[in-house]
Amino acid sequence: MEHFYLIANPTKDAELKTAHSIRDYLTGRGKTCIIDVGARKKGQEGYTYNGQISAETDCIIVLGGDGTLLQAATDLAERKIPFLGINMGTLGFLAEVGQTEFEGALDKLLKNEYEIEERMMLAGKSFNRREMTDEAVALNDIVITRKGSLQIINFNIYVNGQFLHRYHADGVIAATPTGSTGYSLSAGGPVVEPGAELILLSPICPHSMQSRSIVLSPKDTVTVEIESGRDGEIQEVEAIFDGCHKVTLRTGEKIEIQKSGQTTGIVKLSQVSFLEVLHRKMSD
Repeated sequence: MEHFYLIANPTKDAELKTAHSIRDYLTGRGKTCIIDVGARKKGQEGYTYNGQISAETDCIIVLGGDGTLLQAATDLAERKIPFLGINMGTLGFLAEVGQTEFEGALDKLLKNEYEIEERMMLAGKSFNRREMTDEAVALNDIVITRKGSLQIINFNIYVNGQFLHRYHADGVIAATPTGSTGYSLSAGGPVVEPGAELILLSPICPHSMQSRSIVLSPKDTVTVEIESGRDGEIQEVEAIFDGCHKVTLRTGEKIEIQKSGQTTGIVKLSQVSFLEVLHRKMSD
């Protein structure tokens, strides 16, 4: 690898000291490295600025944490450039390289001592009563949750056009294996090895005894249809992609979720297995 693009979360890297150290380390070895300060602007989603990334970029280094990497992966899904995450906080599932370990990690990268894991993504398309209104992708999850009101949501779930269940809940999470250790886990979903391909469907605080998660094939299409609220009132909810991109849905509208044709490449340098990372997390 010769050309690098570094996305820095300024709330994690005060004064960009670590970002500059990484750039200096790479340029000192004859490589190029552009730093993108990920300051989010008003009305802009995510941390990255797609137009700045040249076609010759070999790797995107994300400096911050899993959340920063997720946003970068969503923003840059079409670029097909692998990501290396350097964590500025606790051990992450995606950003596995620690702040003080970056020199050794970069040495491995420059010596081609790495693997690239291709992670499954989800694609979501929202529809009103007449046409498609929005589409986006997510590496972790697509969460349909209430907007503003504290009332529960009434919604119908269909799989491949076949009615599955009518839920009364705070929402529902459609997650990838990568996202199984995020919000999905908090909602009672299972932990899944990130290299798997499947879709996890988990209700959020369902108002019934039917609170189990459902594991679906990556070939399935999940449709979430927003029902009327109590006394026939119009419900308004949000579909949120990886905690970043948001789409408003109302009664009678729906979102279709399926496996995306795009994937996210994650650079793996460590011999530490997913199960070992999981063990450390569960021991905290």
